[in-house]
Amino acid sequence: MTLNIGWIGCGRHASQMLMPQLAKNDLHIAAVCDVNEKAAAKAAWHFGADAVYGDFLELINHKGLDAIGMAVGPEVHHAATLAALAKGLPVFIEKPPAKDLANTQAIADAADKAQKSVIIGFQKRYATGNRIARNILKSEAFGPIMGLTGYYMNEPAYFAGKADYSSFYLHHCVHYMDLLPWLAGSPFADLSVRVNVSEPGHILVHLGFECENGSIGSVAMGTMQSRGTPTESMTIMGDHKRLEIQNIIHVKYFRHPPFKADDREATLEPGVDTLCWEPNFTAAANEDHKGYAALIADVAAAFKGEASAAPQIHEGVAAMASLEQMTALVGQEFKKQKK
Repeated sequence: MTLNIGWIGCGRHASQMLMPQLAKNDLHIAAVCDVNEKAAAKAAWHFGADAVYGDFLELINHKGLDAIGMAVGPEVHHAATLAALAKGLPVFIEKPPAKDLANTQAIADAADKAQKSVIIGFQKRYATGNRIARNILKSEAFGPIMGLTGYYMNEPAYFAGKADYSSFYLHHCVHYMDLLPWLAGSPFADLSVRVNVSEPGHILVHLGFECENGSIGSVAMGTMQSRGTPTESMTIMGDHKRLEIQNIIHVKYFRHPPFKADDREATLEPGVDTLCWEPNFTAAANEDHKGYAALIADVAAAFKGEASAAPQIHEGVAAMASLEQMTALVGQEFKKQKK
């Protein structure tokens, strides 16, 4: 079954990472919209759209649409999603869903009223390494998740002008407000922060947390590393087991092997020795290590009324609530440091 989708926002991220996945899942881009006329026209030509708009309200009123997708800014996400829901259309929105928790909750309320899906682009769940880890963590063999530690870094590209950290929080940190509870299998119960700033725009936030299931952890997020180096790592502890996910493409699963140095008959035992995975980048097949293809596949399934694990707007509400709690704590730390 092919559905007609209207797409809002034709920038580099949308046109390179998201829109190419739509046709693979029988989602035909019938109309596109962008305030940049050249970007919209290029996307229409590239993806075979029949109509081009500069106003998202005009696109939403395009005849024959079955759903709306968008990757723009949080203010437009909020306004355009409400407009689409008012027309009875399900929606996919990139993260963040809105500029704050209140507007995200407004979207959730409108989605409930319209009885339509609003799906959030929490793509970190779909990165292959993270999905492998999550499936192992859900198994009885791993047992209770004791702790999670890691880092998720960026560079100060958000701060070409004034060091306004809101973009860093909304576009970067929000990913881990969703990913950490998803990996732990439990919502946050408590958060704490420590902050270090070397110069305006160069921030390091250490987030400590406890989840409702008793898992504890810490993660460092900041703008102090080059994007030209690996900027993401996660270690998840169980009892005599641990998972390590490096750069989202290297997964190691450590169990409880015996020492082998003095055992002349030592070998590798499938049940206890370390398992490793990394993608084959030389293969012609799409390894989808970032997870965009898998995300859009679930979006398409949800739009078609099929079984789907796509993250819904209420999960976006939870992530934004955690993000606002974290940013409030960061603000308190800044005040302490100024005294």
